[in-house]
Amino acid sequence: MRKRRGLNEAALVHRESVKVRFSEVDSMNIVWHGNYVKFFEDGREAFGKKFGIGYLDIYGAGYTAPIVDLHISYIKSLTYGESAIVETKYIFLPAAKIRFEYDIYRESDNTLVATGYSLQVFLNLDGELEWNNPEFYTEWQRRWKLIK
Repeated sequence: MRKRRGLNEAALVHRESVKVRFSEVDSMNIVWHGNYVKFFEDGREAFGKKFGIGYLDIYGAGYTAPIVDLHISYIKSLTYGESAIVETKYIFLPAAKIRFEYDIYRESDNTLVATGYSLQVFLNLDGELEWNNPEFYTEWQRRWKLIK
């Protein structure tokens, strides 16, 4: 795992294996760049299930959490039939936001193939931005000892 400069190291991490499907590659047998967003989503969904902060958990608490910023850096290629490991890391922020960072590795040789991050905000069910952390989110952070 790489260290990123200037970010809080208090984090939860989950690793999820994904298999590159035929529908995810281009005519050169390389994963089309936009499909890395789907791999991030797979990692984020698996992380949410493991740590209790999935989409339905957020919605059940009366909120949605749309992505407002997304970044991907491509390093190497993946091809059809390969397996990849999506490492999803939650990064603590004091603001009412959820930040995940991603490292995608080729499973066969542990080569880093892509990195990125996503940033989500909280909206109430009327679609209004929440400026303060919702209580359920604060409790979730306490449960995982990210805050006191």
